[in-house]
Amino acid sequence: MNNQSLPADFKKTVQEALAEDIGTGDITAQLIASNTQAEAQVISREQAILCGTAWFDEVFKQLDSQVQILWHVEDGETINPNQILCLLQGTAHALLTGERTALNFLQLLSSTATQVQAYVKAISGTRARVLDTRKTLPGLRQAQKYAVRCGGGTNHRMGLYDAFLIKENHIIAAGSIRQAIIAARHHAAHLPIEVEVETLEQIKEALVAGADSLLLDNFTLSQLREAVTLVQNKVKLEASGGITKKTIRAIAETGVDFISVGEITKNVQAVDFSMRMQTKE
Repeated sequence: MNNQSLPADFKKTVQEALAEDIGTGDITAQLIASNTQAEAQVISREQAILCGTAWFDEVFKQLDSQVQILWHVEDGETINPNQILCLLQGTAHALLTGERTALNFLQLLSSTATQVQAYVKAISGTRARVLDTRKTLPGLRQAQKYAVRCGGGTNHRMGLYDAFLIKENHIIAAGSIRQAIIAARHHAAHLPIEVEVETLEQIKEALVAGADSLLLDNFTLSQLREAVTLVQNKVKLEASGGITKKTIRAIAETGVDFISVGEITKNVQAVDFSMRMQTKE
């Protein structure tokens, strides 16, 4: 049972996607009589983690609220090749017009969830959790963040507004780590402050200044272990930088709390789905 909260913008995202595709009208669907009724089924062509059913449903709801969809699986569940995922009934117009937009959401979000689960499985048994990043497809961040959760990952900040991430250039502009943290506390004391550090000395400085978490970017395994020993659970540690499925296990075993992976949202290899339709007698 999927209990992840849907993003507040998912209906608007669907509306914009339909407007992009339909424009002034689906001229090919107009070749079919408007009262023609049809049935369809969506079939998976490969093993994956299903994600995006709400977006799929919303496509057809916005086109024709009379379209009925019966799902056999839920977001977050494993699907297999040649598995029938859902059945649809409605006008041929609605099914034909919505097919590509609905499948686009399903293939993208299932891809993200599937990638995430592969990374999560790779570090099973360690304390580390897989984090997403802001390396998302424009306009689809909330949707992909939802997919990350469906795949078993954890969301980092949503954007530039809900948490501080003080990086090298921020530190240079502010004058020091301490000055940057002081300014952050003054600006929005209720928000978490993460600081990107490059050396053990910077770790010490950030701890003294009151950082909530530290980003260890491109640290070697030995450096990560040193950082874990130095911090002694005083703050959370996040490792990042060129993480792959082959390297993530060793990084997790150093004892860091989080590992952020840009690939799970930026490198999308769409899951293969097809929709087969037939008209009703």
